[in-house]
Amino acid sequence: MKLGRVTGRVISTKKVFSFDGMKLLLVQPVDEHLVPYGDPLVAFDTIQSGTGDLIYYETSKEAGRVLETLMNPCDAAIVGIVDNIFIEERE
Repeated sequence: MKLGRVTGRVISTKKVFSFDGMKLLLVQPVDEHLVPYGDPLVAFDTIQSGTGDLIYYETSKEAGRVLETLMNPCDAAIVGIVDNIFIEERE
């Protein structure tokens, strides 16, 4: 799983049948220190997250398994909201 911050919403008037009723969100990947890296991506919201939320998401084949329709072209899906991050400091 990967960390990200929801930065916006994507509106799509036409999409494949297996995506009907699903909300699309724009996600900026972040590292464990919440520093953005890489390009933003579009992910399906399966947990009612919103703009500004720190989330974790899954990509690739695992993302498609989140949806009810097993055979779908999903590349990224939001699967959880992060409440806290604890990092053990090592010397």
